[in-house]
Amino acid sequence: MERLLSTLSTLTDLALVIGGFTLIIVIHELGHFIAARWAGIRVMAFAVGFGPAIVSYRKGYGLRRGSSEQEYLTRVAAAKDDPAQAPALAGVSATEYRWNYLPLGGYVKMLGQDDSDPTATSTESDSYQSASPWKRMVVISAGVIFNVILAAVLFVGVFTVGLPTEPCKVGFVAPGSPAFEAVASNAGTLGIKQSGLQPGDEIVRLEGEIPQSFKDLTLASAMASPNEAIAIDVVREGVAEPLHFLVVPREDPYSRMLSIGVGPASGSMLDGAELKGAAKAEAIAGMRQLGLAMAEPGMTLVRVGDRSAAKGSDGLAAAVLVRAAEASGGAPIEVEFARADGTTVVETLKPEPALATRAVQNPSTKAVIRVGHLAGLVPVMQVRSASKNAAEQGLAAGDVFVRLGDMEWPSVAEGIAEIKRGGRTEIAVTVAREVGGEVRIIKFPTIKVVNGTIGFSPGDTSASSTLVARWPVLPEAKTGGFEVFNGKPAGARLGLTPGSKITAVNGRPVASFAEVWLALAAITDDAAGVRLTVSSPVTSGKTLAWPKRETGAEHALALGAEDLKELSRTRWSIPLAEFAFEPERMLLQGADPAEAIGMGLHETLGTMKSTYLTFLRLFQGTVKVEHLKGPVGIADVGTQLASRGFVWLLFFMGLVSVNLAVVNFLPLPIVDGGQFLMIIYEQVTGKPVSVQIQANLARVGLLFVVCVFLFVTFNDVAKLIWRN
Repeated sequence: MERLLSTLSTLTDLALVIGGFTLIIVIHELGHFIAARWAGIRVMAFAVGFGPAIVSYRKGYGLRRGSSEQEYLTRVAAAKDDPAQAPALAGVSATEYRWNYLPLGGYVKMLGQDDSDPTATSTESDSYQSASPWKRMVVISAGVIFNVILAAVLFVGVFTVGLPTEPCKVGFVAPGSPAFEAVASNAGTLGIKQSGLQPGDEIVRLEGEIPQSFKDLTLASAMASPNEAIAIDVVREGVAEPLHFLVVPREDPYSRMLSIGVGPASGSMLDGAELKGAAKAEAIAGMRQLGLAMAEPGMTLVRVGDRSAAKGSDGLAAAVLVRAAEASGGAPIEVEFARADGTTVVETLKPEPALATRAVQNPSTKAVIRVGHLAGLVPVMQVRSASKNAAEQGLAAGDVFVRLGDMEWPSVAEGIAEIKRGGRTEIAVTVAREVGGEVRIIKFPTIKVVNGTIGFSPGDTSASSTLVARWPVLPEAKTGGFEVFNGKPAGARLGLTPGSKITAVNGRPVASFAEVWLALAAITDDAAGVRLTVSSPVTSGKTLAWPKRETGAEHALALGAEDLKELSRTRWSIPLAEFAFEPERMLLQGADPAEAIGMGLHETLGTMKSTYLTFLRLFQGTVKVEHLKGPVGIADVGTQLASRGFVWLLFFMGLVSVNLAVVNFLPLPIVDGGQFLMIIYEQVTGKPVSVQIQANLARVGLLFVVCVFLFVTFNDVAKLIWRN
């Protein structure tokens, strides 16, 4: 029953999206229709949908089942041959209004105008070709203008009612990200010693403008010029003046979009309160991976240590956790969650070190990857959580990668690069999985790779083990980063065998990267003479083990000044703060109709700018073709937004309407922009572009559009299948 209700709800949302998309196209065509009638061009048909007509209306014939076009054309031809039959057409309109079987858009059919067939011209006095060039410019551009007007009206309506969205406030900052490493230009004068944006920072200016929501920050990062900083001003609690940051976005290894590495502000409630059945079970499993033993979706964080985390008492839930982790020194933190009935559960969370990062660059592909490390010691990649498809292929949360393609015991950075390498469609995988107290080796001859992923959320072994991966055998990159260090860090120079496990630091037993960090931090006298006890993996049949500490080899770890500097910047973190809480919400609403109109116009112009920037960034390479969405992807996103409420559906329709306007006015022969350019050529030269050239351009344009359509549709379908 639960699945049936979910399916029905999804189908209803999909129907609303399809209906909205059809309305947007019909409004576009209505613009052409009204302008054509104004210009004196004969309109043969105005249709909603495609395919054969279900019903039609023509003045003089009335409402009919099917189309009256053939009958009308027959009578027109007869009247030409025999003028005596002309009175039979008196009072009969040349325009037929149709409702077709496939309600997925619409079209206007003008006499002598066909984008796909430029040879279908007419010499009639009221044909498209007979109208003056400037009138045809108006007709061609009217569809785009109507779409922009529709978007503005929709946005004004949205901001009159109010759009529930995330405020432009920092919820978490990814370790090693540009936001983590940035230093405020006025930090010294304000006495700020810690680098980076902080959870709870409220962004008050973004590239000189006041942001409306967190979406503005995401777009500004994704649409930034390559290797150029974006200006961010933040207000921070306890700081007298706004902090001024210049942050250079970098490519996110998972989304492959430019990002500064921050997430939206979170509330105090664990995400997923509305989930049921298998979806809820999956969410609970994810929380267990994040260190929660009893808490479940929908519970509210009320206490962190001895500090209240109730809303309004101490800032954001994530911010409270981050502050507690940074002040913990690695000691466990007690947190309390409350159920809806008022009962509570108490959990103990163990902070993890937020590793330092170095940038390395592949000399052949020029791709830059970020390596998380502790003095050059790199943890091994593991599965944080697996999607349904990944689980069906055998992967499970907690699996540690022994082999991934050609890579043994890969780090997160190298593992992701290996999966994406060469556009592969499958990859051999071997994992280590703890079963009944034994670590077993499980081999998968092939696991599917779709869009550069095998369907899992990557994590590493730093919280639960001292397993080490190899340092990437690539030169260090000189782009981005908080500071460029010379040469490899100390641990990277040891050349430890991938899969080795550090069992002691100067004789002090260690079982996680956190304990390694604490052991290194305690060494103050002889940083150049640190001794690591390291054991290599041993297989016994289908099981995996490491010798005891006493049998391990010793390696001298010579920590230099740069290593110590990086170690001093390592912070304690709690992944729960980043992943587990529902986002904070605000109502983005105009205080009065005038402000709502201003917000609507601002959103319309901003969306147009972002769409044009997307095409520019495609050529510059910071936006990938895989990020584009076709009809399937648009319908999927629209369905997700429609499920959040009708106002979100209206907002989505506004976005689609603006994007349709921009795409339609690109200089491609088969869309309005290409037609407009050819009319300008005719206006300037006094003669139209030859029919043959128009036909050839139309074929090229059609081929281009079809190729892009097939590519994005394939990507959309693959992502849908892989996600589910």
